[in-house]
Amino acid sequence: MTHHNLFAALRAAFPDALDEVAVETGDGLLYSWRDLEHGSAMMANLLQSLNLPEGARIAVQVEKSVEAMVLYLATLRAGYVFLPLNTAYQSLEIAYFIGNAEPAVVVCSRANFGWVSKIAFKAGTQHVFTLDDDRTGSLLERAAHCSDQHEVVPRQPGDMAAILYTSGTTGRSKGAMLSHGNLLSNARVLQDYWGWRTREEGGDVLIHALPIFHVHGLFIAIHGALINGSKMIWLSKFEPKKVVEKLPQATVFMGVPTLYVRLLAEPGLTIDACRNMRLFIAGSAPLLIETFREWQARTGHTILERYGMSETAMLTSNPYQGERRGGTVGFALPGVSLRVVGDDGQPLPAGEIGNIQVKGPNVFQGYWRMPEKTAEEFTTDGYFKTGDVGKIDADGYITIVGRSKDLIISGGYNVYPAEIESYINELPGVAESAVVGVPHPDFGEVGVAVVIARPGATLDAARIVAGMKSKLANFKVPKQCFVVSELPRNTMGKVQKNVLREQYKALFA
Repeated sequence: MTHHNLFAALRAAFPDALDEVAVETGDGLLYSWRDLEHGSAMMANLLQSLNLPEGARIAVQVEKSVEAMVLYLATLRAGYVFLPLNTAYQSLEIAYFIGNAEPAVVVCSRANFGWVSKIAFKAGTQHVFTLDDDRTGSLLERAAHCSDQHEVVPRQPGDMAAILYTSGTTGRSKGAMLSHGNLLSNARVLQDYWGWRTREEGGDVLIHALPIFHVHGLFIAIHGALINGSKMIWLSKFEPKKVVEKLPQATVFMGVPTLYVRLLAEPGLTIDACRNMRLFIAGSAPLLIETFREWQARTGHTILERYGMSETAMLTSNPYQGERRGGTVGFALPGVSLRVVGDDGQPLPAGEIGNIQVKGPNVFQGYWRMPEKTAEEFTTDGYFKTGDVGKIDADGYITIVGRSKDLIISGGYNVYPAEIESYINELPGVAESAVVGVPHPDFGEVGVAVVIARPGATLDAARIVAGMKSKLANFKVPKQCFVVSELPRNTMGKVQKNVLREQYKALFA
C-alpha cells in the first residue's frame, strides 16, 4: 500500500473473485465485491466533480441501505470526511450539527429533503442530495453518469476520516475526529483478536443488523467484515425472527444487549439454529448477567463482551480463546494502554474503583473545533479521560461500574441528561428538571424526568413528554415524567441523582 487511506486497506482485502457475493440483503438482493468497487468509485467521482475543499465534510442522515454503506466507502476513497447522523434526529439537532460541522455536502432521505435542505442551504452547504433505502434518490441518479474507475486519494494516518458527534454533559454535542490511522489500527487488531477466519479456513459470514450511524455498526461491524473479505447478511433493521432464520447461514453476530434480550424471546433460538455460529459479540451498553447466562443455556455459546467509545472505537474485549467473564469487558486490546486512577490522577491497585483513562493508536484526534475541550480531556502524559468509572481485578479483567457523567445508555444509544433537561427547563411553567436513567427489561436503561413547576403554574406530565417527541430523537425522550414539589439535594444544593435513581428504579421492573 503506497498510502494510508483506510479504503485502500479495505479494498486490498477484497477476494480475487470479485463476482462473489459480498452482501446479501434480508430481501434477497445480492451485491458482489465488484459492485462495491464500482459503486464506491462512481460516488467518489461524483463527490470529486463537485470541487469540494480539502477535508470537506459529507453529512449523511439516511435510512440503512447497502448504498449508504457504499457512500461511506466513497467518502473515504475520495479523501473526504464522513459525518453520520442518527436517523431519529429532528430539526433542532440537525441544525446544530450542520451549523457546527459546516458540511460541503448533505445527503438525506427524500421525505426529509424539504426541511433538511432549508437548514443546509441556510448554513452555507452547497450540495444536498437524496438517498432512500429502495435504491432511489438524486445521489444515485447523479452518480450513474460517473466513471466506475477511480484512483484512491492518498491519505496519511493522521488525516481525518470521520467525525462522530457525541453529546456532551452540558447538552452541547462534541464532534469526535477519527483518523484513517485510528480506524485502520482498530480494524486490524480486532480481526486478529476475534479470530476472523480466512477464506482458506472456511471464511466468516457476518449478520449485520445494527444501524450504521455509530461506531458499532459502521466501524466495528462493516470494517470487521470488509478487512477480512467476509460476506455480510445485511438486515435493514433488527427483526428477531429474521435474525434467527439467518443464523444457520452465518458465523458472526454483533448486537447491543437489547437485541440479545429480544432474540431470547424467540422460540426458534436453539442450539441447532446456532450450529454454524462461531461468535456472538455484545457491546454499547452493559449486558445483564441474567442475559449472559440465559444465552449460554439456550444456545451453547458464550457472548463476548467488549467496551468502546465514539472517541476510541474498541478499547477492551473478553478473549476469543479463554474465559469470557460475564459482567466484565475483558482486557485492554493489544496496543491499548488502560489505567484506573483516583481523583488525584494516581493509579489505583487491583479491585479499586476509579476513573478509566486510555491511550493507543485508536484514540481520536480531539473534538472538532474545540481545542480547549480537547486539552481538558487528555492528561499531560497523553491519556484520554473516558468519563467512565471502573476497576481491574487481580486477573486483569476490566469491569465498568458506572459513568461519571450520568450518561444513560438506552437500547445501545447514548442519552445525556443535561441535553434533555435543557429542553424541559425552557418549557413554560417549568422551574427545574432532573433526568435519570432507570433499569428497563428491554432497553437496558430508559430516562425518567422529574420536574418542579414554577409557583402558581400547573404542569401536565404527559404533555411534557408529548412535547419532547417533536423536538428530540425518540430514544432520548424520557419514558415517564413526574411532577414533584421538590428535588432531593445535598448540603451544597446539588440535586442527588442517585436518590432519584433509587426512588424510581422499580418503575419498569
